[in-house]
Amino acid sequence: MSRVEQAINVAVMVVPLCLLGFAAYRAWGGALHWQDLVALFVLYTLCGLGVTVGFHRLFTHRSFKTGPALRLLFGALGSAAIEGPLIEWVANHRKHHQLSDQPGDPHSPHGHGSGLRGALRGLAHAHLGWILRGDAASDPQRYAKDLLADPLARFIDATFLLWALAGLALAFGLGYALSGTLAGALEALLWGGAVRIFLLHHATFSINSLCHFFGKTPYDTGDQSRNLTWLALPTMGEAWHNNHHAFPTSARHGLGRFQLDPSWWTISALARLGLAREVVRVAPERIEQRRAAAAGRSAA
Repeated sequence: MSRVEQAINVAVMVVPLCLLGFAAYRAWGGALHWQDLVALFVLYTLCGLGVTVGFHRLFTHRSFKTGPALRLLFGALGSAAIEGPLIEWVANHRKHHQLSDQPGDPHSPHGHGSGLRGALRGLAHAHLGWILRGDAASDPQRYAKDLLADPLARFIDATFLLWALAGLALAFGLGYALSGTLAGALEALLWGGAVRIFLLHHATFSINSLCHFFGKTPYDTGDQSRNLTWLALPTMGEAWHNNHHAFPTSARHGLGRFQLDPSWWTISALARLGLAREVVRVAPERIEQRRAAAAGRSAA
């Protein structure tokens, strides 16, 4: 990664954090309005689903198929989350699955030393360090060759900046529509832009760090992936991470009855409307077999 790209990554991390402090100051002073929270919720949900349903389950794991218009929409929304261009994101995630918690994994929290100091160093690397240092970039020719051959994916990737700015413009426009004032639009831009970017970034980054360190492991996946219940809703169902590593192509990550998975609800709704097809589902018998096998190994 070039120094310019590293500087951009640092700016994308630091600027929203600074603006979060400013937003907190404004809210403490009584300047937080209902339309700001609406902008935050709407933009967080749309961009979050862009990452989880679009970048992750559609483009990375091909858990379902849909038409060009929805592929473009989900790709655009994922790009608006400003977690990097589509093809880079996919390549990094596929490499993570191939080398999960082994040498070469772009963002494993393990293998960074022993004791508390090693654990903290590993969590910091997995959460943010690997992005800021830029030393774990994955080769798209190896890990995302299918997307390099896909004209629509290449278009989404090449127009990343456009979609990132469009996400900010949407927050501004929503604020103006709800308040009818320029001041209201700017406040919505603060909450639906900077605050949303900060919160969604760290929810996503927590999958790399916390979900490989804390939580339950109902399946033996050969790595340290874990289910972290309290993180499920903020990550749109991605925190059922051990489930996901057990069944990577499954469109549904919340495999248990009470495992909330808004991304799956979205895909399921699209399927019922005829907008999603070839949805990958895991047979209940296979789930029970994997769970029983893991329980048997634990007992032994």
